Amino acid sequence: MAAEIHSRPQSSRPVLLSKIEGHQDAVTTALLIPKEDGVITASEDRTIRVWLKRDSGQYWPSIYHTMASPCSAMAYHHDSRRVFVGQDDGAVMEFHVSEDFNKMNFIKTYPAHQNRVSAIIFSLATEWMVSTGHDKCVSWMCTRSGDLLGRHFFTSWASCLQYDFDTQYAFVGDYSGQITLLKLEQNTCSVITTLKGHEGSIACLWWDPIQRLLFSGASDNSIIMWDIGGRKGRTLLLQGHHDRVQSLCYLQLTRQLVSCSSDGGIAVWNMDVSREEAPQWLESDSCQKCEQPFFWNIKQMWDTKTLGLRQHHCRKCGQAVCGKCSSKRSSYPVMGFEFQVRMCDSCYDSIKEEE
Repeated sequence: MAAEIHSRPQSSRPVLLSKIEGHQDAVTTALLIPKEDGVITASEDRTIRVWLKRDSGQYWPSIYHTMASPCSAMAYHHDSRRVFVGQDDGAVMEFHVSEDFNKMNFIKTYPAHQNRVSAIIFSLATEWMVSTGHDKCVSWMCTRSGDLLGRHFFTSWASCLQYDFDTQYAFVGDYSGQITLLKLEQNTCSVITTLKGHEGSIACLWWDPIQRLLFSGASDNSIIMWDIGGRKGRTLLLQGHHDRVQSLCYLQLTRQLVSCSSDGGIAVWNMDVSREEAPQWLESDSCQKCEQPFFWNIKQMWDTKTLGLRQHHCRKCGQAVCGKCSSKRSSYPVMGFEFQVRMCDSCYDSIKEEE
């Protein structure tokens, strides 16, 4: 019977197809081999493995290669079958995989970093290998000569990387919670802008070059969509995880965003629906609803002979409010809040009226 292909999934929940087991430590990268029933994995157990699906339906390693240091990052270019593996000692090693995926030959070693490599991108057009590391820098090297072309340093660990191949723009997330947009040149680079919005370290990035959207996940359990192509500074906040968001993948065909968190949670977001932009949090010395002073507003506390209150923020309108004026909780999916969050009384009532 012929398989029926749907442009959109028929189930709202992900379905487990296969489970690959065999590594003795954390798997840092797992990449699908295009047009093949295969997966390439790299692990902290210092091994790279190529898994091919057998007739039994099980995945078995066709290549098992041991490295000198734990594997921390990996990139695979299918057309040239080149694999770049970053290690805990800062080196990046290049390999070439045979056409039948049963052999892997060593090509060269790149002294890219002085500390753990966190992400790697390979560009065949420029023959550049771009990488980030815990030595607080992004580096780009020529894969023909093996020479270092340039480096740019940050104030904290560079944790993740995305790259636009047409424009040579690099997006670098770091442990301070910032994302830096760089324009890479042959021997230099320029900082275009810095994106700030997360309250924790950036753990993962995903760049969609068609819609010009950048997605970021962080240790504050949230995801932000940055509309880079719109040039209006539009951002959307998505909160659907209880722990650190550590991986993202945007599916252009179905307009879905898949996110994974360190507690094992997987979320699938429908990005085809209209969403409201989360408001900027407003600052005030007193509650913007009842006008009671916050605890740092000494003058108003003295004038009114009242104790200061703690400041909170309504997630829907962004106003600074006290606990009494924001005692209710509600989810608000149209703004990305899948869990119940703090709402001021008037916003809570408006949501209930909408429902």
